Amino acid sequence: MKETVDLVGQWLTLPDVAEELDVDIRRVHRLLDERAIVSLRIGARNVRSIPADFLQDGVVVESLKGTLSVLLDAGFSDEESVIWLFTEDESLPGTPMNALRTGRKTEIRRRAQAMGW
Repeated sequence: MKETVDLVGQWLTLPDVAEELDVDIRRVHRLLDERAIVSLRIGARNVRSIPADFLQDGVVVESLKGTLSVLLDAGFSDEESVIWLFTEDESLPGTPMNALRTGRKTEIRRRAQAMGW
């Protein structure tokens, strides 16, 4: 898990996510239930947190939910999805998460679907 934590870099606790999105904590839990975002338990205290890059300009990255759904359909766990999203890919360049943040969802979802075959 430490490798995943280091790979992502900056994490936000669920209360921090609520503050960033200007919503109450129940809305953050709904986002998790809807799989618009995923959380992992990190740190010595096992605090549920999400990668900070899942948020952009005070909202959840628009194309994230669909991409997470494709990864789930391909058999990825939440941690495996986070690892895939934050692993450098020379052919992009950068990470799939960076590509999603810049609006390149079609290419990323195509790659995610290919992982399931």
